[in-house]
Amino acid sequence: MKRKMIIPLRLQKGVMLLEALIGILIFSVGILAMVGMQATAFSASADAKNRAEAAAYANDIISRIWMGVDRTSDASVITSLNTYVLNSSGADCAFTGGQADGTNTVLTQWVSDVTSTTTGLLGATSSMQQIALDSATMNRVTVTVCWRTPQDLAPRRHQVITYVY
Repeated sequence: MKRKMIIPLRLQKGVMLLEALIGILIFSVGILAMVGMQATAFSASADAKNRAEAAAYANDIISRIWMGVDRTSDASVITSLNTYVLNSSGADCAFTGGQADGTNTVLTQWVSDVTSTTTGLLGATSSMQQIALDSATMNRVTVTVCWRTPQDLAPRRHQVITYVY
C-alpha cells in the first residue's frame, strides 16, 4: 500500500505569495501589450489623417490648375500651365526654385494653406512642395506634397500625376 506523502506546512510557506507575484507579472505584461497596441493604433491613425490631408491638398491644386488653364490654343495652355510651376528642381522633398510666376495668387494661397502651422500639414515647408510640368509629355503635371512629423527621420510624401489638355 502506498502512503500519501505529506509535505509539512513549513516547506509550503511563500508558495501563495509566489503564485500571486507570477499572476501580477502576467497581468502587467498584458496591460503593457495593450498600451503598446493603443500607441501603434494612434500612430497609424495620425499617419492616415496626414496622408488623407496630403491627398486633399494635391487634389485641390490639381482642380485649381484644371479650372485656371487658358485653353484658347495649345500655346496658351502651356503658357498658363507654366504659371503653376513650383520648385522645379531638387529631389526627395528638398526642392528649390520657388514659384515660376510670383503673381499667381492661386498657387501662393495653396502653398500658404499647405504650410500653415495651424491648419496645414505637420512639418510642411514651401521647399518641400513641388509642382512640375512636362509639356513634352502631353502636358504632364506632377504634384508632390511632402510633410514631416516630429518622429519621422525622413519626410513623407504624396505624389499625384495628371495630364492637362
